[in-house]
Amino acid sequence: MSDISSENRIRIFDTTLRDGEQAPGCSMTLSEKLRVAKALSELNVDIIEAGFPAASPGDFESVKAIADRNFGPVICGLARCNAADIEKVHAAVKGADNHRIHVFVATSAIHREHKLKMAKDEIIKSAVGAIKMARELCDDVEFSPEDASRTELSYLAEVVSAAIEAGATTVNIPDTVGYTVPAEFDQLFHYLKEHVARINEITLSVHCHNDLGMAVANSLAAIGAGARQIECTINGIGERAGNCSLEEVVMAIKTRAEFFGLETGIDTTRLYPTSRLVSNITGMHLPRNKAIVGENAFAHEAGIHQHGMLQHASTYEIMRPEDVGLSKSNLVLGKHSGRHAFRDRVKELGFELDDFETNRAFQEFKKLADKKKDIYDGDIESIIMNAGSSSSGPWTLKSLEVQTHTDEPATATVQLIGEDGVEVSKSAHGDGPVAAAFQALETATGVDMILRNFELHSASIGEDALGEVTVTVDIDGQSFRGRGASVDIVEAGCRACLEVMNRTLRRRDRGESIGADTATSHATV
Repeated sequence: MSDISSENRIRIFDTTLRDGEQAPGCSMTLSEKLRVAKALSELNVDIIEAGFPAASPGDFESVKAIADRNFGPVICGLARCNAADIEKVHAAVKGADNHRIHVFVATSAIHREHKLKMAKDEIIKSAVGAIKMARELCDDVEFSPEDASRTELSYLAEVVSAAIEAGATTVNIPDTVGYTVPAEFDQLFHYLKEHVARINEITLSVHCHNDLGMAVANSLAAIGAGARQIECTINGIGERAGNCSLEEVVMAIKTRAEFFGLETGIDTTRLYPTSRLVSNITGMHLPRNKAIVGENAFAHEAGIHQHGMLQHASTYEIMRPEDVGLSKSNLVLGKHSGRHAFRDRVKELGFELDDFETNRAFQEFKKLADKKKDIYDGDIESIIMNAGSSSSGPWTLKSLEVQTHTDEPATATVQLIGEDGVEVSKSAHGDGPVAAAFQALETATGVDMILRNFELHSASIGEDALGEVTVTVDIDGQSFRGRGASVDIVEAGCRACLEVMNRTLRRRDRGESIGADTATSHATV
C-alpha cells in the first residue's frame, strides 16, 4: 500500500464483509469472503473490516482465515464493549501483520433509554474500559459512538474526548440510521474539532448509511470538515438502504480533486471488476443507472449527447470508462479464439486468474462458444464468476431434458454424475419447467428445499445471451444462495440449485451444522 501519512490522504475502510454482509440475502461462504478480501487488497483499500467474530463460530473462522492470509491491508474485527467480544476479535485478527480492534457503544438519547438502559456516565465508563483492554492487546484501536449523528453535541464531544484519553487511535463518527444531512454533518465535525482537545492526534473517521440517499454526500461533507477515513462498501451494500458506496465516494474525490484537494490510494481500474465480483457473489444485481459501475454509466443514447461525444468525450463524460476498469469494446471473442486471446481478454477486464482457474474458465468459454456465435465481455465475466461453481460437491449435472405443453404440467429429467462415477437419472413433474427440474434434483440428491427467490440476469445482449440465475432456498431452516449460468435459463437454475445442494451434502458428510458458514453479524454502527 502507498504511504498514508499525508494530511491529504483519505484512508478507505471497507466494511463489505461486515456491514455489507448484513444486508438481507447477502451472507457469504468462507470461500466467497476470501475471494472478496483478495479483490479488496488488489483494489488497495487501507483497512478491511472482515466481520464481527463474536456473532457466530462461522464469523470468527472467516475473520481468522482472512487475517491469516495476510493480504496486505489492515484487518479489522468489530466488538461490543465487553471482554469476551474483544478477546475474540484479537484471537481472530492477530494473524495479520497489521490488525485492528474496533469497539462500539451507542450514545444517542434514544439508544441510551430504549436499548441500553444506561446513564451517560455508564456508557463512557464502558467505552473507556473496552478501549483500554483493546489497547493492551493491539496498538491499533478504533472506537465508534453508535448513532453519533443523533447524539447531543456536548455529550458526543465528552465521549470522544474520553475515548482518545483511553487510547483510541481512530474515532469513527457514524450516521447509523442515515438521518443527517451534509450541512448538519459538517457542523458536527467542526464542533468536535473545536471542543475535543486532542482530536488532531487521532484519525477521525466517518461511517454513513443511505436511508435518505445521502451517504456519499454526508461522507464527502465529513472529509471536507476534517475526517481522514471513510467507511464504505462495494456497491453501497448494507442493511436497510445500504452504506456509502466505495466506488462513488472514491471517484468523487478523484474526479473533483481540484475541489477537495484530497486523494485515496485506491487503484480505480479495479473498481468495475470488484463491483462485478461482489454483485455476483451476493446476488444483488446493480441498477443499470448505478453511478460509476452501472451498465448505463457510460452509455449515451440521446442524439445530441452522441454528437458531442464524437466531437470530444469530455462533453458528456467527466470520467473515462478505463479509469474504473470498464473496457470500451464489448464484442471480443468467438468459437475460434484461442487460449492466449482468452487469457489476454481476462486480464484486460481486470481479473487475475492462476493457471488452474484460467484453464477451467477457458473450458467453459469453449462450451459456450459452441452454443452462441459471439462472446461479449459480460459473458466472459459471467464465466469467470461461475466456472465450476457447482462442481465442488458430490454431484455434477450431466444432462437436462424438459418437456412443456400449454395447460399441462411440465416434465423434467435430470441426469447427475457422482464423484464415484455412478450416474443417477430422475424425472419429476411441476407447474413449470423450473419447478419440475428442481423437484427432479431434490429426488436425485435427497436434499429437500424450499425455493424463496429466483432471479434471472442477462450477462450480455442478444437472444442467445448467457443467463445468470441466482436462487435463494431454505434447507433445514437455513437460507442459502446459489448461482449458475447457461444460455438455457432452466439449466442455469439447475446449476445454481445444485451448487447449494452440493455444499449442503459436503457439510453433512463432515458432520457440520448446515448454517455454519452463513451466519451474519447483527451489529449496527
